[in-house]
This record gives sequence, structure tokens and C-alpha cells, in this order.
Amino acid sequence: MRIRAQVAMVMNLDKCIGCHTCSVTCKQTWTNREGTEYVWFNNVETKPGIGYPKHYEDQDRWHGGWKLDRKGRLVLRSGGRGKRLSRIFANPDLPSIDDYYEPATFDKDILVSAPGGLKDTPVKRPHSALTGEPMAVTWGANWEDSLGGQSGQDDPNLARMATKVKLEFEKTFMFHLPRICEHCLNPACVSACPSGAMYKREEDGIVLVDQDRCRGWRMCVSACPYKKVYVNHATGKAEKCTFCFPRIEAGQPTICSETCVGRLRYLGIVLYDEDAVLAAASVEDEKDLLEAQRAAFVDPYDPAVGEAGLPAEWIAAAQASPVWKLISEYRIALPLHPEYRTMPMVWYVPPLSPVLDATGAAGRDDTDADDIFHTIRDLRIPVEYLAELFTAGDVPVVTGVLMKLAAMRSYMRARTLDGTVAQELLDSIGMTAGQVEAMYRLLAIAKYDERYVVPAAHAKDAAALEAQAATHGDCPVGGSDEDFRRADGRRGLHLNPLRSRS
Repeated sequence: MRIRAQVAMVMNLDKCIGCHTCSVTCKQTWTNREGTEYVWFNNVETKPGIGYPKHYEDQDRWHGGWKLDRKGRLVLRSGGRGKRLSRIFANPDLPSIDDYYEPATFDKDILVSAPGGLKDTPVKRPHSALTGEPMAVTWGANWEDSLGGQSGQDDPNLARMATKVKLEFEKTFMFHLPRICEHCLNPACVSACPSGAMYKREEDGIVLVDQDRCRGWRMCVSACPYKKVYVNHATGKAEKCTFCFPRIEAGQPTICSETCVGRLRYLGIVLYDEDAVLAAASVEDEKDLLEAQRAAFVDPYDPAVGEAGLPAEWIAAAQASPVWKLISEYRIALPLHPEYRTMPMVWYVPPLSPVLDATGAAGRDDTDADDIFHTIRDLRIPVEYLAELFTAGDVPVVTGVLMKLAAMRSYMRARTLDGTVAQELLDSIGMTAGQVEAMYRLLAIAKYDERYVVPAAHAKDAAALEAQAATHGDCPVGGSDEDFRRADGRRGLHLNPLRSRS
């Protein structure tokens, strides 16, 4: 057993209001430079919808992630080394600018410099940020936000569902899905990179791009099933979400977490057995991937953890980690598309709100657990849709999570109003009163230091990192990281045991 630490995130989708503050602050911090106009390390999608870039979840088209070959071995969907090298100069599995959007800028000066007395009010027209030519804005990273799920008929998740779904306007539903790089335990982008520029940091699992080694082959873009690797068209280098590693190293949460208006993000450490990753990603049935990944995680209270050589501060942070609690203790957080076999480490608490809306629409009481339970059992949408997103189509798992959330709401309501303990609710979900109350506190009223448990061991590096920045200037996005490797001697190329076979 080789125990590793992974910085991970959980997002509670019931608390996302779609304000896009996380997207804007991430954009201003990391991608406000030439060549990154279309790049959104963090974006908030409206589901159902086709996402950003368009149809990124359609792996029959993009060939992202992993699959099992005829012998049950794990291989990249984009092909082995030989196949990738044969088309290294002409990769067909790349989204075009139309799949993203052509970034626009506006001539704002016309509003203040137009002469007086004009018959018509001056208008700032959009111009392409790439060519400078006038253009019409027809798509964007958050375009579906105003469509209320009405583009859902083209959603790849609906196409995969066993029951054909007809989205009628009066019956439509929607929720917001914030997305960043998943910083996977088994990252396809790392294995697909011909130059070895993509790497997974050994100390905290963050996946980065060495800008000095990147040659712009773009195989990482094709291999990432979440399409969270971008190419800076000015430099020709790959860039991606860095999990704000300079902030993490200074003991601070990511910028998207820090500025989240809904307080829906949780940040912490998860310990896992590196030797168990290959077996967990290679289970035959896609519906078993969730439990296989959970089984690869290590209980931070396990005596074996103390013998793994991890710093005491890391072990303490893992034991206090809200991410570990939501994923493995309360078991209400789920990974995004586990069927991609990358073992993602950004997980989600599925939204209960569409179920509550359906409960009220059916004339039932959305504060009564029994009525909510009946609605969850009867409702094929969005429960089946949520299963396509988070459990490879395993509906009972999502149903169980929603029932836990509904039971928590009803239990806390009764306890607050008249002090009663609804033991039958606790029995129905297999949790104790203490567990439900602790889960409620974490989901609803957790304080800053409960939501973000960043290892204190990183804080000691802050001074050294600031000195490096003063000496070498700002590190580029996803930067070379070479200076940082020299600074503390702990960083290096993470040798991924899951390199694809040619």
C-alpha cells in the first residue's frame, strides 16, 4: 500500500445560484491574457444543456478518457502510443473555435466620443478578439444560462437514457453545474501527452502543465473527457486549471472557493492507495466504478496512515477534511461521469431542488419526507438524468443520496419546530441523529475553516514561494514549476502507472 494525499473538492449543487462569480474571479486571476480569451478554467453550465465546449460529454465524437479493451486492459479511447504518434501533426479529435466560441470585444470608446446631436443613440458593436472584424455573438461559455434547459434536447446525457425524454416547456427543469479540472487520480491527459509536459504532483495530486516541456501537440485536449485543457493560441502551449496551487501552498483555498457567493464549495485532503488506482479504474461494470473509487480511498484514522510517512499536519487535515466526510462518511457526494475511468477528484452533492419542485407540482407537501420519498421513487426525470451525470446511470445510488438529503431536511425541521426526534426517518436512511446533525451543519451552516481545510504543512512554504516570485517573476499559468521543484525538493514528475499501451 502506497498512501498518497490528494487535494479534492466537493460542490453542493443545491446551493449554486448561477451567479458566475467563480468564473469571473478565476478568469481575472488566471486567464486575462492574450491567447486565453476563450479559456475558462472555471465555468458554470446550465443542465440540461450541451455544455462548454459544445457536446464535450459525447465521447463517441471526442474519444476522451479511458476504456477497457477486449482483454479487459485499460487503454485510452484516443488510441495507444502508436496511433497517437501517427497523427501527431493532424489530430482530428479537437474542438474548433465554433465548439467553444469566437471571443468578442467591444468598441466602448464610441459611447463617450460620439458627437452630440446624433439622431440615433451610438451602439458599441462586437468585434472579434481574434481577427478584429465585426461579428455577431451567437454562443459563449455560459450561453445556456438564459435558456432554462431549453437546449436540453441536444444534451448527450439525455440521448444515453433508457427512457426517451420529451422536454416540454411547462415540464422543463434546470440546475447549475460549476466545472473545473477534475485533477483525476488516473488522468488521461497525463498519459496522452507525448512530451511528458502534463504531470500529477506527487505531494498533493494537482495536475499541471510544464510550460517549458509543452510542445503544443494538443493530445491532452483530445484525451481529457471533460475538455478542461485549453491551448493558448498566442503561445501554442496547453493551459489548464492549476487548482490555484500557489494559494494552496500558502494555506489558502482556491480563488473560486474563496469568492463563491453560495458557499457551495468544500476543499480538503483525501488519502488514497496509489496501488489500488489501476484496479479501481479497470472494473468491468461502469456502475461499479463509484464504489471502486471509494474503496481506493484510505480512512485517515487507519493505523496504516501513521506508518506512511505523511506529515502530521497532513494527517490531521485529512481527518478534518469536509471532502472525506461528504464522499466516504456521509456518502452523499458523487463524481462527475465516473464512466470515463479517470477517477475524478471534484465531486458533487446532487441537487434536491428539482425534486422539491416536482413534489409541489404534484400537489404534495415538499416539507414532508414521505411525500418527497414518493416523488423521488416516481420521478424518472431528473433522477435518471442525475444518474447519467454522476453514477454511470445507476439510478438507485442517486435516489439513495436524494433520500438522505430529504430526510435530513425533514428531521431538522421537526427537531427545530417541536424538538421531536424522527427516529423512523433516521432508520430509513441508516444514519444516527448525530450523523444527520453533523451532515446538516456541514452542508448548511459550516464556517469558513470547516469548509476549507488546507494542510497547514503548506503554510511553511509561503515565504520561499514569495521569494521565488520576487526573484523569477510571476509563474506562468500552469507554469514550468521548475523553480518550485528546486525550492523545496519535493516536486517532480508523477510517474503515472496507467500509461496507455501502444
